[in-house]
Amino acid sequence: MRTSDEATTRPELLILLPTTLEEDPALPPGVRGVRYDPAERLPDGVLDADVLVAWGNGRRQLRDAAARLRRVRWVASLAAGPDTVLEAGFAPDVVVTSGRGLHDGPVAEHALALVLAVVRRVPDLVRAQQDHRWAGELGGIQPLHDPQVRTLAGARVLVWGFGSIAARLAPLLAALGAQVTGVARTAGVRHGFPVVAQDEVAVELARTDVLVCLLPQTPATHHLVDAAVLAALPPRAWVVNVGRGSTLDESALLAAVRSGAIAGAALDVVEREPLDPASPLWDEPRVLVSPHAAGGRPVGAAALLERNVAALLAGRSLENVVER
Repeated sequence: MRTSDEATTRPELLILLPTTLEEDPALPPGVRGVRYDPAERLPDGVLDADVLVAWGNGRRQLRDAAARLRRVRWVASLAAGPDTVLEAGFAPDVVVTSGRGLHDGPVAEHALALVLAVVRRVPDLVRAQQDHRWAGELGGIQPLHDPQVRTLAGARVLVWGFGSIAARLAPLLAALGAQVTGVARTAGVRHGFPVVAQDEVAVELARTDVLVCLLPQTPATHHLVDAAVLAALPPRAWVVNVGRGSTLDESALLAAVRSGAIAGAALDVVEREPLDPASPLWDEPRVLVSPHAAGGRPVGAAALLERNVAALLAGRSLENVVER
């Protein structure tokens, strides 16, 4: 039990800030921030913290924090998908928020880079350069989309998972001439782009040139992009995954690429990270592997934390609360 002296000297709110957070949020009076190393076990002296900000924490460290933090009531993940926090075992009454919106720009930029890389055959160009070979088949006169997609001009791009990242990505694709359609749980128009319902996606898949996956990791999305989805794509189609690796059946993808059922894939995420050195994905010439590099830069994290700290003190709802 706390003594009266401890109750009067303790700040109104103790918030643990990871050393991986470059910004220093402006904390109001009565709120104290303490830095911690997210790669290490939390020191005993901070176990009465009210708030844990998570960014770059390992699964083991988060499980340990969930077991040892005595009075935590809010865990603020700065990741767009707070998978590891949700798996850590924090009590059901602990509020979890995500970094939704903080990664929209960087992830959209990386997704666009991967789309352009596969459409413009950058991996093939790099291999040809390594061999000191002038790849004439990749230059000169080229058809637009048949049998291969050579440009985004007029290409049909299907973005599965049409949230805030898609809202940044879709206009960039459209500016290069792509016809962008989204896929979500319900149909409609979002951010000026048509969106089809997930249960009606088959028609769109059949005419898709590039499928961009921005799906979160949930039980409902596990291997959502499976053999049936890949079989519905035309042979010229590319798959680009910048969401979560668990949403794509990698065995089905590899089979589809090797059989020529699809043109290839660019993967920024895989089911088990880091990718096993023995994985056949490394050596598949029609697969481009990117080491979960799309995000990593939570732009505006300090401002989001400041707003949510103010909301917590005022008894208001926090932004980006994750349903548990």
